[in-house]
Amino acid sequence: MGAVELAAAVVSPEQRHRPGLSYPNPLASNPAGGPKWAATVTMADGAKLQVADPVATRVMISLMDMNAVVGGAACHFGGPAALAEIMSSIHGIMYTRPGIWHQHFNFVNDAGHTENGIYALKANYGFAGVTLQELKGFRSITSKLTGHGESHLFPEGVMVSNGPLGSSIPIAQGLALADRLADRQRTTVCVISDGAMMEGEAKEAICAIPGLAGKGLANPFVLIISDNNTMLSGRIDADAFSMEPYFSGLANQGWRVMRCAKGNDLQSAFSSVEAAIAAAESDPQVPVVLIATTIKGFGVAACVKSSSGGHGFPLTKPEQLRAFVLEITGGAALAPEFAAWLSEIEAAGVAKAAKDAEKAKTPPAHPPAKKDKIQGGFPKAMITAAEKGLPVVSVSADLQGSTGVAPFRAKFPQLSFDVGIAEANMISTAAGFSKQGYIPVVDTFAQFGATKGLLPLCMANLSQAPVLAVFSHAGFQDAADGASHQGLQYLAMTGSIPHLLTYCPASAEEAEWAMGHAIEHFVAERKAGRTPETVLFFVGRENFLVSIANGQPYAWGKAMTVKDTLGTTTKRVVISATGPMVAMAASAAEALAKEGIGALVLNNATPNRPDVAGHQAALATCGNRLITVEDHQVLGGAGSTLVTALVTSGTVPSVRLLGVHGEFGQSAYLADQLYAKQGIDVAGIVAAVKAATA
Repeated sequence: MGAVELAAAVVSPEQRHRPGLSYPNPLASNPAGGPKWAATVTMADGAKLQVADPVATRVMISLMDMNAVVGGAACHFGGPAALAEIMSSIHGIMYTRPGIWHQHFNFVNDAGHTENGIYALKANYGFAGVTLQELKGFRSITSKLTGHGESHLFPEGVMVSNGPLGSSIPIAQGLALADRLADRQRTTVCVISDGAMMEGEAKEAICAIPGLAGKGLANPFVLIISDNNTMLSGRIDADAFSMEPYFSGLANQGWRVMRCAKGNDLQSAFSSVEAAIAAAESDPQVPVVLIATTIKGFGVAACVKSSSGGHGFPLTKPEQLRAFVLEITGGAALAPEFAAWLSEIEAAGVAKAAKDAEKAKTPPAHPPAKKDKIQGGFPKAMITAAEKGLPVVSVSADLQGSTGVAPFRAKFPQLSFDVGIAEANMISTAAGFSKQGYIPVVDTFAQFGATKGLLPLCMANLSQAPVLAVFSHAGFQDAADGASHQGLQYLAMTGSIPHLLTYCPASAEEAEWAMGHAIEHFVAERKAGRTPETVLFFVGRENFLVSIANGQPYAWGKAMTVKDTLGTTTKRVVISATGPMVAMAASAAEALAKEGIGALVLNNATPNRPDVAGHQAALATCGNRLITVEDHQVLGGAGSTLVTALVTSGTVPSVRLLGVHGEFGQSAYLADQLYAKQGIDVAGIVAAVKAATA
């Protein structure tokens, strides 16, 4: 049936505009004064303006990062260091307009990994109540200053939540269109990294913004690209491909292209930003892109020289910090407030070292269980398969160093491909390899794989082009980065795709076995003339037990019993756990046994196809009492899928589902802190079991 075409109605000028619904704008108003630590720039009209000192910004980034590192969290340095001058310029200009700044500007930061630099800038102005004391809690569970900007926790300071690269520029596009429809005189300024420009949703917006603006449908739009040729895995042009042809073609797409060759020179950055905003406001039908050449890790030579530009904060010990910040200041004395903060960090480091030394004098009563990064099992299996001559290929999207597959790529560079920061493209590319007889393994964070990769996964399977995937940092395991990176709905999103299995290993040993089995099964199915299934491995990032098997053989699709404390107890329960919760449940079973409550802990490793028979057998010995636990939304998670399968098979257990109940996550130094908040830690499991057996 053909599409029905209707002529658009003729709209009179007085009907052209329509305001949206009115509701309170939570963004904070203008700062009460100028920045406490300031630098002077010259405006286009010759006037002098005090803006936030980028050196002070970098010092504060370093101090707040060190506080978080001491707490156990990873942090970013290179990106915010690169953008310090640009951000000082943008905010200086926004805050000088008469009236309330957000009546004149929408400010959107797509480069979420640089948000700590904006927090530091806010503290410099005292904006939105941010103080140096608040910076000290950066990334902690008690702070609104999360790893990436999150408007649900910091609405007065963040307009659009960020984190997944390329996700904010389309929202910025919507802001500019809405302002035009409402007939508001407001300019949208969006900051993005060069790597984020690889993302499909960014490219879609890049194409649409000038097209819509040219039709008079958008307000002035300024896009500022931090061009430092760096992504997490290394230099963009060396490890992926050059972005310069893409940037050079922006003019042909309708953008007015401006360049700032010295993005880390404050005056040059300020003049360029000022000119870009003036150009956009003088002709709203031509959006402006300012390509600013920046240096990732600027201010610290070792960061600048590193292949990632010091993407992650490079220090691990407080005693390293003084030399680091003094290099940033060029040897100049620190402001008294910064000096006191530094001394506080150093004193805390000395006290902790002394405490650790004293603790080391008393060996533990029982040697701790051996742990390892769970991702380490995957490349071992991939390497073993490739050494056998199997056509395993790795297709990555910049995160191979974080997901754990880097050892395979180092050993087999000819079998490894990096498509840049583009998860959807990664999966679709892998599907092409699959159609040509290869065994493609893709990798990224669970949040990105399950969201940006969802349609490509569907199309891959619909095309009989299965892939294997390592989706790491699942659930709350990416604690410090915050809600935007915490995949809490990955099972619900992917589990119903036909011909796809979700697998959540609970140890490095299981990860290695499961990947090896998946590869061998892939080969066997192809040889038999059948299409293999796609297998998505969802794993955490923190240290896991090396093994949970206790000598048992692994069996695909079977729920292994990892702890049996039934004995002669009369109060009994089955605890079905997934991924990182398996070890937590085993510890809970040990605690319950001391109180006379027996438990069978099952590793529900294949959540979208649970071992129904295995759970039924366990329930038959435990009074039909079931506790499920996962660091995932309860709705559509492993527990609800298991219960549905049990009920469909005629078993109706007395059940309690432990997990996340319809809310986003937040930053914390450690995943354990978020587990405790959600009631899915050892204490939470114990409490649920006691309630179920009361």
